[in-house]
Amino acid sequence: MHRSFGRKEKKLPEAVIDLEGLQALLDSLTIRGYTVLGPTVRDGAIVYDEIAGVNDLPAGWTDEQDAATYRLTRRDDSALFGYAVGPHSWKKYLFPPQTLLWKARRSSGAFEVEEAAPQGGPYAFLGVRGCELAAIHIQDRVFLGEHPDPTYADRRSNAFIIAVNCSTPAGTCFCVSMGTGPRAGPGFDLSLTEILEGDRHAFTVDVGSERGEELLSALPHMPATTEDERSAEAVIERAAGAMGRSMDTDGIKELLYGNREHPRWDDVAQRCLSCTNCTLVCPTCFCSTVEDTTDLTGDNAERWRSWDSCFTLDFSELGGNNVRTTTRGRYRQWMTHKLASWIDQFDTSGCVGCGRCITWCPVGIDITEEVAAIRETQEGSRHGDT
Repeated sequence: MHRSFGRKEKKLPEAVIDLEGLQALLDSLTIRGYTVLGPTVRDGAIVYDEIAGVNDLPAGWTDEQDAATYRLTRRDDSALFGYAVGPHSWKKYLFPPQTLLWKARRSSGAFEVEEAAPQGGPYAFLGVRGCELAAIHIQDRVFLGEHPDPTYADRRSNAFIIAVNCSTPAGTCFCVSMGTGPRAGPGFDLSLTEILEGDRHAFTVDVGSERGEELLSALPHMPATTEDERSAEAVIERAAGAMGRSMDTDGIKELLYGNREHPRWDDVAQRCLSCTNCTLVCPTCFCSTVEDTTDLTGDNAERWRSWDSCFTLDFSELGGNNVRTTTRGRYRQWMTHKLASWIDQFDTSGCVGCGRCITWCPVGIDITEEVAAIRETQEGSRHGDT
């Protein structure tokens, strides 16, 4: 059974800040040495990048998403966080697409190996959704286990997380089904809920850590009231009721383990392009490969780690032979690992319900639809249907 990351005990928010308070928050993080990263509009999408202030945020923009569909449209208000999620996830900063592991130089007939120094950060993440915070926790289990990954551990330990509870789910969102949102679960330093009521534009603030409390104390803010709590809860409740997708996760591990030869795998293989889009936009996928490079003199060498995908043919090559030669086998591996064997490995589902894999699949393959199709066939067979 997957863990419920998004459910947390409701309590009165600690404070309320306005737009000036939000700018003061960003300024305070910069003064403390953080590189502030947040949502901004670029190239027709809402992406995560370095921001300097409130004016860099996607004010008045929202995203319309469905299978193989993403477009930006204007809202009828000035919401700064009135969108779902874009093609980027915070994974790109904690587990970078390319990482230098070490480099070596030959001098006087001997090699000197130099371990790569930590790069980037410390980062402050602004606008982390509940599903994305759950994804970070999942990657923590992968990279901070018995043998911690030094790059991830360094970036993760120094990251300041400002969650923003989702108000506008996309047509491909199903975080409620996965228990990861729309309310951000534990693990943030500060959590905001954006409130737009008439001329009022404010943010309730929940504190999740000592450093979050310290930062809030340095900002202009007002104590939160019961009415503020009601307004914030209404935002979250509306979002929870507006999910574009759902997934029945009851017994899902056993469902997939028991249907390895289901004909639905052949059906999806006829549509899947093995393009790797789903794994690249997924906030929890962690496949990688290692490549060694040298210069023309042979005196300098580097070892790099880069993102890879279980959809690439070479990824499953063992002993000179590929163990998953078909698209059917690779899609089945991805989906079964994500929703079933991940639970055995990490005690949680590998899916957080962000819907990115549905939105950014060129042919609109829908993981919720695939699960439902397999479940429907199995349940039909139990009742004697043909």
